This record gives sequence, C-alpha cells and structure tokens, in this order.
Amino acid sequence: MTIKGVILDWAGTTVDYGCFAPVAVFIEVFANKGIEITMDEARKPMGMLKIDHLRTLCEMERIAGLWEAKYGRIPNDADVNEMYTDFERILFSILANYAEPIPGVIELMERLRKQGIKIGSTTGYTFEMMKVVATEANKRGYAPDLLITPDDVPAGRPYPWMIYENAIRLDLYPMKHMVKAGDTISDIQEGVNAGVWTVGVLKGSSELGMTEAEVAACPPQELSEKLLAVELKYRAAGAHYVIDSIGELDTIIGLINARLEQGDKP
Repeated sequence: MTIKGVILDWAGTTVDYGCFAPVAVFIEVFANKGIEITMDEARKPMGMLKIDHLRTLCEMERIAGLWEAKYGRIPNDADVNEMYTDFERILFSILANYAEPIPGVIELMERLRKQGIKIGSTTGYTFEMMKVVATEANKRGYAPDLLITPDDVPAGRPYPWMIYENAIRLDLYPMKHMVKAGDTISDIQEGVNAGVWTVGVLKGSSELGMTEAEVAACPPQELSEKLLAVELKYRAAGAHYVIDSIGELDTIIGLINARLEQGDKP
C-alpha cells in the first residue's frame, strides 16, 4: 500500500523556472495582431495544449472585445490557426533556452528511483515541442522514465488521458498508488480527474510567475502573501497537497503512504 508512480509536469514544475517560454510568445503573437494582452491573461490557461490555450485566450471577454473593436468581429478558428502557426514559429526559435531543470528536481528523481518509484510525465506542449525540451533537459541531467504529450491521447488537460496513458505504459495500478505534481490549475484538474493524489507546486510555478531571482529578492511578507494566493487557487481546484518547491515532493509521498495504509484514497 505505497505510492508506485509519480507523474510530473514539465515547464514550471521540473524545467523552466516560472514557466516563461510560452508566456512571452503568447503576448507577442497577439501583439502581432495589434492586440495587447496582459501577462496574467497569457498565464491563465497555462498547462493546456497550446492551441487550446490560444483558443481560450481568444474566448476571454476582454480579449474578444479588443479583437471585435479592431476587426469588427470576434476571433474565429481561422484566426486561431493563423496565430498558432505564428506561435509555433516563435516558440521553436527559443524553446531550447528554457529547458534548465528547476533546483531540487534532479536530486528528487534520484531519491524516488531509490525507492523504486516510477517517474512519468505529462505536458501542454506538443510532441515536436517536447523533442526539443526533453533533449535539452536530458543534457542537463533531467530525464523521467516516460513522456506523454497531448499528441498521444484524444485530448490534453484538463482531461485525464495523459495520466491514464502513463499508467498503462508504466504498468501502474490502481490510480490511488500514483501522485501527480504540477504548477497550473489545469495540472491540478488533470490529476483530480484521473483519480490520483494531486500536488500543487508553488515556487517556480506559472501560477506564481516569478523568476528565481525575483523570488529570492521578494520581501518575506510579500512573498508569503503571493504564495498563499497561489495555494488557495490550487486548493480550490482540488489539490490534495501543496508544496513550497518540487524537491519536497517525496516528503508528501511519505504522508500519502501513511494514509494509504489506513485505507484512504484520493
């Protein structure tokens, strides 16, 4: 009655501290259309398949209103597809620079493997995007046992299919013996929908949206307030646990194992 597998997100959880690669690109793509979106708006759907993320941005009331004011209509599928082509072009030009493992994750992997815990992963990036990220991350010492992208399943987050595919390929069952950790609301929804223990990560997350240097320089009281605000979002989305940083995940696994022994389940 112990945790047998951990499913980790990529950008904002295990690599790319603060999840900055996609954010700047979304802002630039809309700017190329003469529409100014905010960083908060760009981050809100983070964790989704990127074309779904783009479509969600276009459906936001303020953004759709700006588009209608400029073009006389709300954005349609043709607009989304055109911007997505632009998004891919820009993202692929910078993606290799955003694959640095987040502090603590490589040591965490070593500890998990010593316990015999399998390490899977899910992402909002496509397979082609992840070929770049995974290759670069591997050069830097980070390589989970398995990577599943939305291209491998019928739909990305918040659907649970990527976690189910991890379970199938890593031979993990029942679902209560798995933990999903991530840094976005869609990560939490994915884990909850899959019926696994779900953990939100604070520092390095897209939800916090701060660089490592900004976190270090932030006054303690202000940082505590920001972290609490993110934690409350995770809890509201159904997170079972929230941790300060990804390197603390195995301390939570110990708590979950104790609950499993008592017959608890997610």
